[in-house]
Amino acid sequence: MPPIRNPILPGFNPDPSIVRVGDDYYIATSTFEWFPGVQIHHSKDLANWDLVCRPLNRKSQLDMRGNPDSCGIWAPCLTHDGKEFWLVYTDVKRKDGSFKDTHNYIVRAPSITGPWSDPVYVNSSGFDPSLFHDDDGRKWFSNMLWDHTRRRHAFAGIRLQELDPETGKLIGPRRTIFLGTELALVEGPHIYKRNGWYYLLTAEGGTAYEHACTLARSRDIWGPYELHPQKYIVTAKDAPFAALQRAGHGDIVDTPTGETYVVHLAGRPTTQRRRCVLGRETAIQAAYWGEDDWLYVKDGPVPSLYVDVPGTRDEAAYWAERRYTFDVAGELHKDFQWLRTPEPERIFSVADGKLTLFGRESVGSWFEQALVARRQTHFSYDAETVVEFAPADERQFAGLTAYYCRYNFFYLAVAGDEDGNRELQILSSEASWPEGDLRMPFPAEQVRLPAEGKVKLALSIRGPQLQFSYAVEGEELKPVGPVLDASIVSDECGGHQAHGSFTGAFVGVACSDLNGTAEPAKFDYFTYRPVQDPSDRYDI
Repeated sequence: MPPIRNPILPGFNPDPSIVRVGDDYYIATSTFEWFPGVQIHHSKDLANWDLVCRPLNRKSQLDMRGNPDSCGIWAPCLTHDGKEFWLVYTDVKRKDGSFKDTHNYIVRAPSITGPWSDPVYVNSSGFDPSLFHDDDGRKWFSNMLWDHTRRRHAFAGIRLQELDPETGKLIGPRRTIFLGTELALVEGPHIYKRNGWYYLLTAEGGTAYEHACTLARSRDIWGPYELHPQKYIVTAKDAPFAALQRAGHGDIVDTPTGETYVVHLAGRPTTQRRRCVLGRETAIQAAYWGEDDWLYVKDGPVPSLYVDVPGTRDEAAYWAERRYTFDVAGELHKDFQWLRTPEPERIFSVADGKLTLFGRESVGSWFEQALVARRQTHFSYDAETVVEFAPADERQFAGLTAYYCRYNFFYLAVAGDEDGNRELQILSSEASWPEGDLRMPFPAEQVRLPAEGKVKLALSIRGPQLQFSYAVEGEELKPVGPVLDASIVSDECGGHQAHGSFTGAFVGVACSDLNGTAEPAKFDYFTYRPVQDPSDRYDI
């Protein structure tokens, strides 16, 4: 079979945790402030993946209102103990400054689609929790340890403690079993057992261009752990021209026939500014066990763009146009998510063939904004929608957005002026941290709209260029506003750049009502159309 091209989960899908149950593979990835929490994809062949569930989908499990950008759900670990699935994860409430408020939880389910339990609280000593099921029946909980005093380092090592599976409580001694290497920033632990060795896979170097997967082992789960001969089994830190950059935070899986693979996050930078618009994606590498009982990545440690796996990818599905309609009452397509709130009925409804957004707080609010969007999974694409909206003044606006976070978005909106006359506005927040100020190309190019009627809104992204378009009823689409820098909607331009901005570009619809009257905006459909660009090395 021909090799597949990485990534296997394109677009914002970082921190992969993989498990195989029988012939089924599952990958869990971080979702940060996007609700519902945690994405789980399924595959039979490691080549074709389908989103099967987001398990943290109700208020009793997760409420992220107030969580800052790139907080929320970090680094889930998905395992199976032979009886049921276990999912451990962090809900981060604060990440900036000396302190991090990081609360770790466990949920369980008899099958991957649930029902998933309410969470059991474990600890808050750090983030990136992991669960290891030993062959003697004991369960071990690990996480990176955060030290706000920074006596040695804020990333103070990997902490281990036994977990009582009946109570969900940590029991017995707790110890720091691994301090990491000189690359520092040790996190993302996973423990495995093979031939009497305990293997500890960690992430180091931060999540930007120094990222790496570090492997160590010990005969005792408590250590001491010796380092792999290469130290880092996956990294592009010394290969700046490799197609896959920022490679790290991995997990290991075996096939039923004994082959071994490593999944890991990676970024595909574009432009000379090396911006990863699609965020951190999930890639896969073939690996093998050497005679020295160490795991090696084939042709590693630099990650390969093309990899042999058991299956062949359906490229036609990846490039197919998606036209989303809202014909099934109460059902939003699984590609879409919203921000933070476990009470989606306050921000949208699906009924009568429409997606209705109820205007709430401003775009970028950390509490309650009406924004529904899907991941950008291609470097070039077109998006289109039709909106019906009757703003009373300039504090009510709704439309189409390319969105990263509070500080990075482009927004083509139907809005009102102070007298309630409808007009188009482009609201632009371009790497505006920490002020969060708008740069508005309008009203320099003011476009009046008819007092009533629907408006078609569209955007086209071709690599680093974004162009908005619009049309009123009975007319064809025409460009509006300047060509904008689409590469702004990236990790490297987020609120804290690549080491503190962790999501990826989304495209979707939004509605704000700063008067507090929840003015509705009705959307007829949403289209996402991938475009192959022969000039893009990733599309060849």
